[in-house]
Amino acid sequence: MLIAVLLVSLLIFIAMGLPIAVALAGSSLLYLAIGYLTGEVAVPSVVVIHRMVNGVDSFPLLAVPFFVFAGNLMNTAGITKRIYDFALAIVGWLKGGLGHVNVIGSVIFAGMSGTAVADAGGLGTIEIKAMRDHGYDVNFAVGITAASSTIGPIIPPSLPMVIYGVVGGVSIGQLFAAGVVPGLIMAVILMGTVTLYAHRRGWGRDAEFSIRNMASSFRLAWMPLMTPVIILGGMLFGVFTPTEAAVAACAYALLLGLVVYRSLSWRQLVRVSMDTIETTAVVLLIVAGASIFGWILATTRVTEAFAEAMLSITRDPIYVLLLINLLLLVVGCFMETIAAITILTPVLLPVAVQVGIDPVQFGLIMVLNLMIGLLTPPVGMVLYVLARVASIPFEQCVRACLPFIVPLLIVLFLITFVPGVTLWLPTLFFR
Repeated sequence: MLIAVLLVSLLIFIAMGLPIAVALAGSSLLYLAIGYLTGEVAVPSVVVIHRMVNGVDSFPLLAVPFFVFAGNLMNTAGITKRIYDFALAIVGWLKGGLGHVNVIGSVIFAGMSGTAVADAGGLGTIEIKAMRDHGYDVNFAVGITAASSTIGPIIPPSLPMVIYGVVGGVSIGQLFAAGVVPGLIMAVILMGTVTLYAHRRGWGRDAEFSIRNMASSFRLAWMPLMTPVIILGGMLFGVFTPTEAAVAACAYALLLGLVVYRSLSWRQLVRVSMDTIETTAVVLLIVAGASIFGWILATTRVTEAFAEAMLSITRDPIYVLLLINLLLLVVGCFMETIAAITILTPVLLPVAVQVGIDPVQFGLIMVLNLMIGLLTPPVGMVLYVLARVASIPFEQCVRACLPFIVPLLIVLFLITFVPGVTLWLPTLFFR
């Protein structure tokens, strides 16, 4: 009965439009208060505070503010423009050139930001304007920008993977390594989609093929391009941990913005710092709220009951993965990514492990599912960002993004049923 109170109150709070962190903590507090009054739960309500504090008292979570700060610095210092110009030089001469530029720019920026929303809001502003100016259909521009932004949390660094690693006790370094190949496959499939659109609609090239332009744009962008090399290379070769890599990314971004390019003023630095504090506070508040909620589910053995119920249906890994994917796709439509990972990892990861699925592979499956959720209403954050960036109605943004979910589902199928796609690099460097 009390578990019903917990779950129903959570749904009611979310339906009321309360922030997800407040909904999670509020439903947990209501559960404990009613249970304490009825004598069914011998835990005082003050335990909510202790569990929330313990939920964010984690050294790997320090990577969150530093990666957010690094991405914000890159956007504010104008470094994204250099990345865009470099991408234009290397693939702009292909048919549907700016669509390919959109994807390649996201791949490069993915190695700096770690979030889809930062990609959509940073590079997306430049890309959508350029595609409109070159006569591209606005729906196509918005759709490909949304789809390519989901590469951000797949190619390291990745904030969702940091959260998953902390909650699930999985190596963040291995998770980062596991995201490289799937991220590149996403890029290839999205570029293939752009090519199909270009041939079908008769789009031409948006830049001339020029070795000189490639060399010139590389000369201007090579230092920002070193950011993902520093982050990923340092972790793969044991130079620093993921948290230390986040600090290194911030230091490098500050070096570029303040010293090398001098495109970042002290006033901008203060604003970026405040934006980072705000974003980090939101993320950690969600983690804290989800921690107490997840603790209640664990102590009441709901997670074990769920695992037993699912395994009673089937123990075939293929069917288990299909059920989990379906669940995650639905959850992604209605729940914020960080909250979904924090709540569902303790529930679903034991099921996956029992049927022989590697925790690292499962992490990629979970993150990509929830990234697809960013493109689906009603909670898709990327949709809201791009609707504002492109100055179009939210409903039009949803219609524009729907066709581009198909290539993402193809990649999801690959990483779900071909483990080598995700596990090859972690096995090579960590095992």
